[in-house]
Amino acid sequence: MDVAAIARTVLDATESGIQIEPFTASDPDLSEADAYAVTAELRSLRVARGEKPVGRKIGFTNRTIWDEYGVFRPIWGDIYDTTVRYASSDDRVGVSQLPEPRIEPEIVFGLSRDITPGMGVDAISRSIGWVAHGFEFVQSIFPAWKFKVADCVADGGLHGRLFVGPRRMLSEADLDTLAADLSGLTIRLSCNGKVVDTGFGTNVLDGQVHALAHLAEVLSRDRLNPPLIAGEIVTTGTLTRAFPVLPGERWSTEIDGFDLPGLSVEIA
Repeated sequence: MDVAAIARTVLDATESGIQIEPFTASDPDLSEADAYAVTAELRSLRVARGEKPVGRKIGFTNRTIWDEYGVFRPIWGDIYDTTVRYASSDDRVGVSQLPEPRIEPEIVFGLSRDITPGMGVDAISRSIGWVAHGFEFVQSIFPAWKFKVADCVADGGLHGRLFVGPRRMLSEADLDTLAADLSGLTIRLSCNGKVVDTGFGTNVLDGQVHALAHLAEVLSRDRLNPPLIAGEIVTTGTLTRAFPVLPGERWSTEIDGFDLPGLSVEIA
């Protein structure tokens, strides 16, 4: 396995929008650990050309979509200053250049402290400085979204773009109940005014703070990729199914059970 060659192939495919055969089709022995070595190489390539890693995306935390994609555990990927934007309602978001883009409504955290393995839910909650609702637009360089877990990891965790809505800074009182409050939220996702799916906080590994705990444990066993540190942005996984998007569509959300505004964006 040539890690550097796979990383260059992923970067070229993502930028050109040209899809390729899954790596596991020609190399069935490609493992998840191999793919995270690609993650490290991909990050090096992007940093070398001037991009800055600003956090992580956690994918496949929503167990209700595992059967749909044939991926049965969470994955993660880096996010960059070139792929993250702050958004407000009625923004137009340019994502049509991505290969087969899909929209995912998510809860996004800003970390105020490092997160280490073994931290409990309360300690992790107190490592979060702000929370926001956002749309992650995922992509697949593999046609028709057919792949195995190692392919997903090698493809940067399927990350395309992240649009982060208004941030809610967290008080000490907020932190006392943050995990439970987020687990209890409900979100409705609409396209052109029609509700297409409803999601729940518990869909995401029983709650978004639990997703952070999971990622910290995964990274503790990874010698090539860094741990979660203060200042990072982490988007925790889709609350609903992921849906294909087309230019001109308007996608919007409404959130109940947690004090965050929904978002409404037009696809460009």
